[in-house]
Amino acid sequence: MPQQLDLLLADGWRHFGTHFFRYNLGFYEHDIRRVIPLRIRLADFLLSKSQRRVLRKNDDLEIVIRPLAADRESEHLFDRHKQRFKSDLPNSIYDFVAADVDSSPTEAMELRVCENGKLCAVSYFDIAAASVSGVYAMFEPSMSTRSLGIFTMLREIEFAANSGKQFYYLGYTYEGNSFYDYKKRFSGNEMFDWSGSWVPFHDA
Repeated sequence: MPQQLDLLLADGWRHFGTHFFRYNLGFYEHDIRRVIPLRIRLADFLLSKSQRRVLRKNDDLEIVIRPLAADRESEHLFDRHKQRFKSDLPNSIYDFVAADVDSSPTEAMELRVCENGKLCAVSYFDIAAASVSGVYAMFEPSMSTRSLGIFTMLREIEFAANSGKQFYYLGYTYEGNSFYDYKKRFSGNEMFDWSGSWVPFHDA
């Protein structure tokens, strides 16, 4: 399955829970937007100054990377985190990840971030043969100044690079300005052109 997942990711597919999907147009607020899948070519990735600041700011936090094990604590964190969204509120963390590692169609991992033993952020990601794919991340809203969403992505990128992977898949963004613009600000970014090729990212 790891090699198959690489092929799916390279062809613009994603998965939430047990379902795989892809689409090149999507609704954002009141518009129909072009969907832009993104990935980082890890050999070309360099930390920006702002990303280095995010890492330094969160150097005091405890990090554990382990197989997928969503629990009651992460469910409660998800319920608090989803209140950040103004529309299309998701129902459950299990809209995005399988209930347990045995029911996941991929090798699924989670990155847990704690402050003094209290959970403050979790991200979920898939492991393929040549890549790592971010699935979902959530954090304590009261700690938004720490940029924990960026922090977990940077730690996933670090994990992928240290594991000898070639790519880190960030998921989707949209053409034009959107809530997902933070995904566009990573060096080494490539975009899928929906014709089967990945090209260097340029902001449309």
